[in-house]
Amino acid sequence: MAGKQKAASAGAGISRLVPVQKRSRERYEHILGQAAALLAEKGSEAFRMSELVERTGVAFGSLYQYFPDKTAIIGTLAERCNQAGRDCVARDLSAVETVRDLHPALCRIVDSYYRMFIDVPVMRDIWQATQGDRVLQKLDREDVDFLADLLASTLRRVAADLPKPALQAWARLVMTLIAAAVRHAITLPPKEGRLLLATFKRMLPTDLSML
Repeated sequence: MAGKQKAASAGAGISRLVPVQKRSRERYEHILGQAAALLAEKGSEAFRMSELVERTGVAFGSLYQYFPDKTAIIGTLAERCNQAGRDCVARDLSAVETVRDLHPALCRIVDSYYRMFIDVPVMRDIWQATQGDRVLQKLDREDVDFLADLLASTLRRVAADLPKPALQAWARLVMTLIAAAVRHAITLPPKEGRLLLATFKRMLPTDLSML
């Protein structure tokens, strides 16, 4: 098996094995694609490994070689969604050169997150699935920590005179609130969701005077 597959490393997904050979990789991606479709159609509670086997044509033994259970599949999908979100946040924060740039960047992050959920509806099903499983909740907390670190790093760059602990705590609170606002907005009809986020963006801080 050496050279063909590798054990999943920490932070690289919670599947049991991540294949590197082209054919195995294609099978791995096929499984994840069908899992996402099944999740979007039926939700996490009705998601069954047996149905995934039927849809993919991959035998139980081969499937379990990659994903030992439903949590591993949903967790791997969740980490991919998290990575897409991290890329958006990093992109939006890269334009922050002064404190004045902070509010527009935070508003862009809100819009980017909301657009991700709208453009890829299964992301909502994946996120909802993470809330009912302790292992997956841990992934969610780790993602907020990562995003808070990104924001805190940006704040330290443009406000180096402010205390680092205060910046870190502020960054975590802001990213937590953004995530909560967007995830509430996607449960609403589009017009109502956009209105809610427009109101929320006006509430976002425009400076760091409170620190």
